[in-house]
Amino acid sequence: MNILLDSAFVIDQLNGRPEARTRWQRMFEAADNPLINDVVVCEVGSGLLPHERIALEALLEPLEFVQPGPEVALQAGAWRAEARARGRTLSLADALIAAAAFFNGAVVLTRNVRDFSLTPVQVETY
Repeated sequence: MNILLDSAFVIDQLNGRPEARTRWQRMFEAADNPLINDVVVCEVGSGLLPHERIALEALLEPLEFVQPGPEVALQAGAWRAEARARGRTLSLADALIAAAAFFNGAVVLTRNVRDFSLTPVQVETY
């Protein structure tokens, strides 16, 4: 199964949150395909102290990095517009993460279920 890791999961994994650690281990035992994109790396990296960057780089090592294309950006924009029309706000980051998952046939692994519910992507919590 393709699983796109959200920023919340990556931060929890870096912080040693037990549920995240357990899910990380299960991901590899089940031969899931963990994915990550530029948005998640940027979000997480922007909150790190310089010495914490090494841990993020190590975490990225076994992951497949997926690059967005125009179709991802267009879909993310459409979902943001739909949310806005309903009086809701879908952040740019969450829209891009969801669209990347959508176009890679992946579920989003996150604790942030509420925001991703504004998109049709499947979400998994831990």
